[in-house]
Amino acid sequence: MKDAPKRWWWVRHAPVAGADGRIYGQIDVACETGDADTFRALAAGLPHNAAWFVSPLQRTQQTLAAIGAARAVPAPTASVEPAFAEQHFGRWQGRRWPEMQAADPVLYEAFWRNPTRTAPPGGESFLAQMRRTGRAIARLSATTAAADLVCIAHAGTIRSAVALALNLTPEAALALVIDNLSVTRLDFVSDGLLQSHGGRWRVQTVNQPGRCLADWPAARTAC
Repeated sequence: MKDAPKRWWWVRHAPVAGADGRIYGQIDVACETGDADTFRALAAGLPHNAAWFVSPLQRTQQTLAAIGAARAVPAPTASVEPAFAEQHFGRWQGRRWPEMQAADPVLYEAFWRNPTRTAPPGGESFLAQMRRTGRAIARLSATTAAADLVCIAHAGTIRSAVALALNLTPEAALALVIDNLSVTRLDFVSDGLLQSHGGRWRVQTVNQPGRCLADWPAARTAC
C-alpha cells in the first residue's frame, strides 16, 4: 500500500503592526488581523481535517485565531513548534538596517560579506534557521498522522521549507518573496521511484495570495 503524500500548507502570519522597516526576528510583536476578505478566503480554502502548527510567537497565533473566527467556529487546536520560529537576529532585533550599521559597523560589514551564513551578533544565521526548520519538517512528516499539515509561520521559515523541497542553497532561498498571509503548498511523497532516496517533494505553489486560495482548485480538492 502506498503512503499518502503529506501536504504542507505554509501560511505567513498577518502583517506586524507598525513594522516600519524594522527586523523583528524573534521579538514577540503583535500583528494586524483586519483583512477580513483574506481571512475568509483562508478559512474556506485551507483544509479542515488537518494538523495545525504555529510558532511560539504571538503573531502566528493571532493569525490562527483570525482564521478560526472567519470560519465562525473556534480556532483550530494547534501545536506550538519552536523550530518554526523566525530567524533570531540577536541584538539587531527591532532595528532598521541603518541602525544596525550604526551600532555595529564592523560586524555589519562582516555580515554583508556572507549574509546567509553569518550570524548577527548574538543571533543565528539563515543557514542555521534552514537546518532547524528542515529537521522539524522531517520529524513531523514522519510522525504526524494527518495527511494535511497547516503551518502558520514566518518568511524565513517558509523560505527554509521551499529550500528543502527544491534543494536550494541559502543564497538562492533568500531570494524568495514570501508575503504576509500568502500560502505556500509543498507535498512530500515518501514512496514511489525515489523511496530509496528518502522520498521527494512536489511544489504546488509558492507565495500564493491568501485572498485567492478559495478559488484555487487544488485547495478545494484537499479539503
